[in-house]
Amino acid sequence: MTHRRVLEALSGLLLGMFVSMLASTVVSSSLPVIIHDLNGTQTSFTWVVTATLLTTAISTPIWGKLADLTNRKVLFQLAIAIFVLATAAAGFSQNAEMLIAFRAVQGLGAGGLAALSQVLMADIISPRERGRYMGLFGAVMAVATVGGPLLGGVITDAWGWRWNFYVALPFAIAALIIVQRTLQVPAVARRKVSIDYLGIVLLSAAVSLLLIWVTLAGSSFDWWSINTVLMVGGAVLAAILFVVVELRVKEPLVPLTLFRNRTFSLAVVASIATGIAMFGASVFLSQYMQSARGATPTEAGLMTIPMIAGLLLASIGVGAVITRFGKWKPYLIVGSVLLIAGAFLLSTIHYDTNFAVVSVYMFLLGAGVGMTMQNLVLVVQNTSKPTEIGVASSGVTFFRSLGGTIGVSVMGAALASSVTGQLGDRATEIQTAIMSLGDQAQTWVAQLQSGSLPEVRLMPDALRVIFEDVYATGIAHSFLIAVPFAVLSLLAIVFLPNKPLTTMTTSERLQAGEADLATVSVPEGMGVLTATGAVRTVDAEQTDASPGDLADAATGTSGVRR
Repeated sequence: MTHRRVLEALSGLLLGMFVSMLASTVVSSSLPVIIHDLNGTQTSFTWVVTATLLTTAISTPIWGKLADLTNRKVLFQLAIAIFVLATAAAGFSQNAEMLIAFRAVQGLGAGGLAALSQVLMADIISPRERGRYMGLFGAVMAVATVGGPLLGGVITDAWGWRWNFYVALPFAIAALIIVQRTLQVPAVARRKVSIDYLGIVLLSAAVSLLLIWVTLAGSSFDWWSINTVLMVGGAVLAAILFVVVELRVKEPLVPLTLFRNRTFSLAVVASIATGIAMFGASVFLSQYMQSARGATPTEAGLMTIPMIAGLLLASIGVGAVITRFGKWKPYLIVGSVLLIAGAFLLSTIHYDTNFAVVSVYMFLLGAGVGMTMQNLVLVVQNTSKPTEIGVASSGVTFFRSLGGTIGVSVMGAALASSVTGQLGDRATEIQTAIMSLGDQAQTWVAQLQSGSLPEVRLMPDALRVIFEDVYATGIAHSFLIAVPFAVLSLLAIVFLPNKPLTTMTTSERLQAGEADLATVSVPEGMGVLTATGAVRTVDAEQTDASPGDLADAATGTSGVRR
């Protein structure tokens, strides 16, 4: 495919991803306001995010399996429809529980968009050429991630937070039309569909029990209690049964044979840490800006631009360099180092830390995510069988989403515990501040006793300083949780096999019949590809072909992509 045809085919995918990112990020800057208005708690704040991440993680391998069995274009359009309808419905939420439920449905569509966009890219672009196009995905992600919070903040301040959930509708309709007109997926023989429903149930049970336990332990019940035994024990049992089912079922949800591939196994480990950093930062940095620095939703969107700038520059720049030189490992190593540095430095911030310093920390974290996130999928696709591109790609995305889900839950639980503990330790100081408010004292006592997430920036100065310090300390400690996972990611990337990127698309690999395809991009591997057709002779005096074309025609290699 020419560069122009590739761009036309990608336009629908890019717009679909933009819809997904915009619908998610447009809410991030206004989430503290939303939870406050719906009388939700810090736990509700965490679960509004976690519910989406959980269903995204669980549904991703399902979409990936379906992509290997049925029409991928129709699946992508279905994912867009599910995502946007659930997003619009969330705008009618009357309480935090209703919002969490719609966000869970939203995650089902998000899982499809995340998995299928990577699979469809592999259908039309080879791994070697995919770097520069990955940069386009990075650019779209950056625009949606920067523009989303800004737009969400403006909408919230101007018309109210509910309109944040409706803004994606026109983009979704446009995406569906463009995908239908421009995306032409090469025809590939499909097998009979067989879905591992028992695996879906067991995986959902294992992950859900674990996340519910992390969220509630320490607040609703003790860490060491009968509830802990039941939940953790149930999660472990469901996980074991899931492995047993996956080993025996005809079409496993997550084929465990993929873990025989060293590249896949190590990429999964690295993706978990990337997910924790990416989702954790996007959720809690916005809360830090509003709850610890007194920013409005619009200002919070503006203040997170340094992180998105790092992600944008790293994603586009590294993608272009990988395509040009074919080397990928050094950039992944540098990215994981930046991930460690950014997460650690963000764990040291306070409510009065110079914002220029915080901006540098955010930029480092964003650059680390930009260098590692998409390129881990690229590396896995490069070594996977073409018949397993769907499950392999979605497998990495699944574990990244799972890492983000668990990371946000653990960080949220740590933040809630830290805030509760600090407020208890500073009860006398808070009481003194309330008493100084005079006639407003009773009003603020009632608000604080309601248990709902406070809107810190609207508090009187005497109270606001205390709460800003408390939230800043709690959020900083939460970032410390991501550091050991980032170190583990670096170790996994260091041991990734440094395999050259192939120049064949998934469709071409399938048509070639897997004839030692792993070595197609290596010069010495070209010898194993034998010509099977008749040799075409060309009269040099009767053609305008170049000498190189004549040589290709004579040797029968004109159809082989280098």
